[in-house]
Amino acid sequence: MAAFLQWRRFVFFDKETVKDPGENGKNFMLPIGISACDSGRGHIVLGDMEGQIWFLTRSLQLTNFQAYKLRVTHLYQLKQHSILVSVGQDEQGINPLVKVWNLDKRDSGNPLCTRIFPAIPGNKPTEVSCLSVHENLNFMAIGFTDGSVVLTKGDITRDRHSKTLTLHEGNCPITGLAFRQAGKVTHLFVATLEKVQCYTLSVKEYPKLELDTHGCALRCSALTDPSQDSQFIVAGDDCVYLYQPDERGPCFAFDGHKLLAHWHRGYLLLLTKDTKSPNKPDFGSRETSPTEKQVLTIYDLDNKFIAYSAAFDDIIDVLAEWGSFYVLTRDGKIFVLQEKDTQTKLEMLFKKNLFVMAINLAKSQHLDNDGLSEIFRQYGDHLYVKGDHDGAIQQYIRTIGKLEPSYVIRKFLDAQRIHNLTAYLQALHRQSLPNADHTTLLLNCYTKLKDSSKLEEFIKSSESEVHFDVEIAIKVLRQAGYHSHAVFLAERHMHHEWYLKIQLEDLKNYQEALRYIGRLPFEQAESNMKRYGKTLMHHVPEGTTLLLKGLCTDYHPSQDPTDRDNIDRASINKASPEEFIPIFANNPRELKAFLEHMIEVEPLSSQGVYDTLLELRLQDWAHEQVPEKKKVLQGAALSILRSDNTVFDKALVLCQMHNFKEGILYLYEKGKLYQQIMHYHMQNEEYGKVVEACKRFGDQEVCLWEQALGYFARKEEDCKAYISEVLQHIDQNNLMPPLLVVQTLAHNSTATLSVIKDYLINKLQRESLQIEDDERKIRQYREETAHLRSEIQELKTSAKIFQKTKCSMCNSPLELPSVHFLCGHSFHQHCFESYAESEAECPTCTPENRKVMDMLRAQDQKRDLHDHFNRQLRCSNDGFSVVADYFGRGVFNKLTLITDPPGKAGPGGLEADLQRDLLIHTKRNA
Repeated sequence: MAAFLQWRRFVFFDKETVKDPGENGKNFMLPIGISACDSGRGHIVLGDMEGQIWFLTRSLQLTNFQAYKLRVTHLYQLKQHSILVSVGQDEQGINPLVKVWNLDKRDSGNPLCTRIFPAIPGNKPTEVSCLSVHENLNFMAIGFTDGSVVLTKGDITRDRHSKTLTLHEGNCPITGLAFRQAGKVTHLFVATLEKVQCYTLSVKEYPKLELDTHGCALRCSALTDPSQDSQFIVAGDDCVYLYQPDERGPCFAFDGHKLLAHWHRGYLLLLTKDTKSPNKPDFGSRETSPTEKQVLTIYDLDNKFIAYSAAFDDIIDVLAEWGSFYVLTRDGKIFVLQEKDTQTKLEMLFKKNLFVMAINLAKSQHLDNDGLSEIFRQYGDHLYVKGDHDGAIQQYIRTIGKLEPSYVIRKFLDAQRIHNLTAYLQALHRQSLPNADHTTLLLNCYTKLKDSSKLEEFIKSSESEVHFDVEIAIKVLRQAGYHSHAVFLAERHMHHEWYLKIQLEDLKNYQEALRYIGRLPFEQAESNMKRYGKTLMHHVPEGTTLLLKGLCTDYHPSQDPTDRDNIDRASINKASPEEFIPIFANNPRELKAFLEHMIEVEPLSSQGVYDTLLELRLQDWAHEQVPEKKKVLQGAALSILRSDNTVFDKALVLCQMHNFKEGILYLYEKGKLYQQIMHYHMQNEEYGKVVEACKRFGDQEVCLWEQALGYFARKEEDCKAYISEVLQHIDQNNLMPPLLVVQTLAHNSTATLSVIKDYLINKLQRESLQIEDDERKIRQYREETAHLRSEIQELKTSAKIFQKTKCSMCNSPLELPSVHFLCGHSFHQHCFESYAESEAECPTCTPENRKVMDMLRAQDQKRDLHDHFNRQLRCSNDGFSVVADYFGRGVFNKLTLITDPPGKAGPGGLEADLQRDLLIHTKRNA
């Protein structure tokens, strides 16, 4: 009783009187003498004292048919089939008849009665007290006032397919029956005034179990729906009991004399007397005095509140149909109890701040997550205003995923509420819904609370439980000074850049950073060495160099021995050593060791590797003072140059920067820069080397002898021996005109006539011989010309007699027809036609004549070109452009300019050089 008084009362149903739609707002009136009623399949079924069964539709249309001759006592409408079972009387006395009606079939306009049989237990007539039918149509139970229960098993709609037996016998009237189906097991609950029992019908012997030793009045039992585990409800005057097939369940202290009990969709309906009767009524005394009121109460057992309670006058029954409860009274009225919608009920609870009850109600009504989240939010706001921050945060946590987190976070930013904020942010991360700001805020909370245990638990959660942005967490931890935690997080989640950044910049743990890079995959190890290589080289030079050697040859991450097989089968990864050279900017010794290792392991390394190593060796050579070591270093540098793996221009610049003579000369010779070799010896005044260079390379570039003569001619020292040697070679190969030689040597004050005496004598002798030879050829050409002219004259004035007897082509005797030429050759006509290219030319003389004609044409073209050039040069306003144009076409021969070494040209040197160049040009044109 105490528990019942604590239940809150609400008005979750609206009560209205059903009006007759056709009577201008008058109340709808039921037929007189209603004795039984039920509902289902879209209508309300009524039975009266005259044996008629009435059907009331939702539109309040009444139809009826005569089912019995006297009266109807019981009705049972199946919910899943259009089958109606009725009990009534056709004769006076105690003769109850059971009739089964098929409402889908008609017989003369009335429902078809498919079965009729008397309801008599044994041979003793007795009144029927209650009736129940299984929804599968295989069981029907009839209870009697003498305590008997008759069970019909089989198809209840036909006589031939069913059998009837007496299941229960006793002395106390049967007050309630209910079938319970759980899987393939069927139970029958039987309630009397004194007991509650349960039969198992799926077992052949129908075992019985007594559940309780007190029962209930007629119509005071019901069966809950499957959502409540199909429990059997027994409403006694003191309590309401719930039963399972094998035991008694919970009970509720609902006091009062019970007149009616129903269950529908989670609600328990109890009809009680408004005033307590001093004496307990007998089984049949259900009438009440006119002054007594009946109270209808609707209980929500799950949420433990009273959904509705109101007083009525003499209720016949309460039926559930069309989503509402219909209350039928003896005065013929019908009241409808329409349940309020869920939102209205929740608002009523909100006004009373009954948020827990609202949450339970929403769940029982299967409200969606959005609706539940709104209730949790309002509940949280209510608790927050009351100052219950711990309770409020628990409600806000239940809104995660629906409510914007910033709504909650703003409320708990106060330092005193940091514990609540931490709890909310933890829940947000557990559901994998945080953003970067939430992670930052949570970590800041941990650090402000100095809660290292929570912080470690947060960051050391398993990878499947990580619900935050790892990179953001690393940043926050680093800023807060929790470097060890940040390093752990970075290493665990393979944020390599952050790991190395913290190790190198914050912890200064260079050795550990180097070890970590050595365990990374190739691409990541390469990129991180490029990023942090200079720092590591500065602090750990030997280890860094060793790692770079492996990275640029055949890199394998340092892993467990169990992974070695996979590593061996993997493809070879090699980085470009040239990209890591800047790392060694301040470590030349390590750089040299690195590069020497590379060319030893990889002889085909890039040119940049060889160039850098050459520079390092040249630096060592330049700074070395010990002759023996200097010679060794010189050989090492030359070996790189001879490997042909360096860039020519860069190597030459390096050799020149370090004044590495052997390398410079080697590169000049390799690049065929013979004049540069000459100039190098001239600048260093190595006279013998100048002559030697002319001998070695004079055949490839003859102007070297001319340059050598000009060089020695400008020297004031005594260079007679070198000049004589040069002149001898010039004379032997006729490289310069004598006048140019004399003019060149005129610059040397030490060179006397004796130096060129032999040269001039030899030159004049050869020219004299040449003149004599030319005069002889002139006489010969004149004689030949005179002879030719005489032959031409003879041909013009005299007849030519052809005396050839053989063909000049086939050497056979001539036969007519034949062809004769003035040159003296004769041919058979068929031989001439076969071999002649032209009818006007002798086939034998054609090759020689063609050579002569080609020579003549070439002379004409040269003459025309020279004339055209002179004419164009005279007519042009810009003669230099004309000359440049002809140079561009390659008309002129290449001119070789003999330049003086810097600072050696004396006064008048420019004029002398111009005259010399003019003589060279004249000589070559000649």
